[in-house]
Amino acid sequence: MKNIRDMYRGINDFKKGYQPRTDIIKDEKGNLVADCNSVLGRWRNHFPQLLNVHRVNDDDQTEVHTAVLVPEPSVFGFELATGELKRHKSSDIDQIPSEMLKAGGRTIPCET
Repeated sequence: MKNIRDMYRGINDFKKGYQPRTDIIKDEKGNLVADCNSVLGRWRNHFPQLLNVHRVNDDDQTEVHTAVLVPEPSVFGFELATGELKRHKSSDIDQIPSEMLKAGGRTIPCET
C-alpha cells in the first residue's frame, strides 16, 4: 500500500498503452530471424565480431598524425568567459576559485 514508486510506474504503463516488442533481427545475409535460438545465436556471433578487432601490423597504417590549431584567447573572450563564471562553486583542477578570477581584473598578482 505504501509503495508510491510502483503506483506511478503503473500509471505510466497505463498511459503508454500496449507497445508491442519485436524480437526479429537480421542475420549476416540480411534475412529476418525470429526464432529465439537463432536470435541468441546471431547476437552470440555479432558481438565477438564487433568487439574483437584485429590489430594492423603495418606501422605506416597505424600512425595517425593530427594537429589541432587553437588560436590564442583574446582579451575580450577571456573577460566574457570570466564574467559568466558563477560564484561559490568549487574550483576546477587548477584550484583557482572563480571569485579570484572575477576580482582580479586584467592582471592578477601571482606568487611564486
